[in-house]
Amino acid sequence: MNNNQAFIDKLRTSGLRPTKQRILIAKNLFERSKTFHFTVEKLNKVINKKGSAKVSLATIYNTVEAFTKAGYLKEILTSKSKSYYDTNIKSHHHFYDEGTKELTDIDYNQVKLSKVPVPPKGKKIKNLEVIIRIQK
Repeated sequence: MNNNQAFIDKLRTSGLRPTKQRILIAKNLFERSKTFHFTVEKLNKVINKKGSAKVSLATIYNTVEAFTKAGYLKEILTSKSKSYYDTNIKSHHHFYDEGTKELTDIDYNQVKLSKVPVPPKGKKIKNLEVIIRIQK
């Protein structure tokens, strides 16, 4: 089975149509040796670099949203107007460098919390992730 077939099968299993654009985006996201933290704008630059097939920014936004809903990506809000996405969907924390605008993974066990607030009535805590902002 070639890599494209693996992506096609994964997309179909999630109820997503395996278009050429989605397969190209999936390859750019998941054929990596390390976790990939990105904004849609950064992914757009990676995919639409000179000499490659062009994918519209709207298609990239829609695909990232579909992959997030399918559970393949995790959205990380660093401010009211800025979302980063992470290919590592396991529970873990992040350093956010305010100078370089980069996220770095922190192992989940490296952060110890001694007190967590009780959630509102009728709600339960699904997950707890910490973003530690750093600067030079």
